[in-house]
Amino acid sequence: MTDDVLYLSRERVTELLDTDAAIASQRAAFTALGDGTAELPSKIMHAGRFDDSVVFAYLARLSADTGVVAKFGSVNPANAAAGLPTVHAVINALDPVTGQLAAVMDGTAVTTLRTAAASAVALDALATADSTELGLLGSGTQALAHARAVARVRDLRSVRVWSPNPARRARAARRLATELGVATKAVDTAEEAVTGLPMVAACTLSSTPVVRGAWLTPGCTVVSVGSFEPTRSEVDREVVRRAAAVVVDDPETAAEHAGPIVDALRDGALTRSDLIPLGGVLTGSHPARTHPDDIVFYNSVGLGIQDAAAAWAVIEAARAREAGR
Repeated sequence: MTDDVLYLSRERVTELLDTDAAIASQRAAFTALGDGTAELPSKIMHAGRFDDSVVFAYLARLSADTGVVAKFGSVNPANAAAGLPTVHAVINALDPVTGQLAAVMDGTAVTTLRTAAASAVALDALATADSTELGLLGSGTQALAHARAVARVRDLRSVRVWSPNPARRARAARRLATELGVATKAVDTAEEAVTGLPMVAACTLSSTPVVRGAWLTPGCTVVSVGSFEPTRSEVDREVVRRAAAVVVDDPETAAEHAGPIVDALRDGALTRSDLIPLGGVLTGSHPARTHPDDIVFYNSVGLGIQDAAAAWAVIEAARAREAGR
């Protein structure tokens, strides 16, 4: 270990990786996947024996110029009731040449920022160009981050927010209205948050659907980030059935981990060849939306390559700041 190892707190990570930088890192991550140049071993997800937590571990390398990044952490759904992030993690990054430890950083901030940024990249690629209204399912850390990220790729005119707790959804709506300067409304039902809108982002830890296909308007693009293990499905089967394109962060990973995808593959509603990789959409090798009225569904379970791209963006920003002093 060398003396110039970076130790980066949550506050420092957030300072170095703003929303635009996070979005750029995720475009790089999925473009590398689409080009076939990234290294992405299978991830580990393990449901807790003692409670409803989930332990995870990711490993990936973005490019020859950036070293291996490893992240491990846990998802703790009960944290939401205490006002805490439900995901906590730590990231280690190794030097690309020597393999020595280059950085240790808070993985919670990285996870929040890269997840929302990747959804923004997906919506930018999949939603119709005139999509300016967002339905948001969830009112926690990840939901707020999604609204901020989507606002960087679309000229948002309005946001509807729903979550089961009236006080929390009202608080989230007020906060987003102030931060984004757009009309933001807390609504009483998930159906009201979805109906008639061109973009929907589900950011919950629900094991049962909060988005139903019957509610979707033609042309809608639905993003789900909470369906990250086989027992969690934020969307019902009608969403998958109505989707003209089912896009995933990585087909192999989604087939093992994404609840709605696992169910559809098991029931024969989808085949593996139906799963469109986001990287392929970005590089032009896999078309997704072919008509303005298409309903498009994007299911993200999270990939190590996202952490690798975001972590090295943080490292490079930290080194540039240090060099500029």
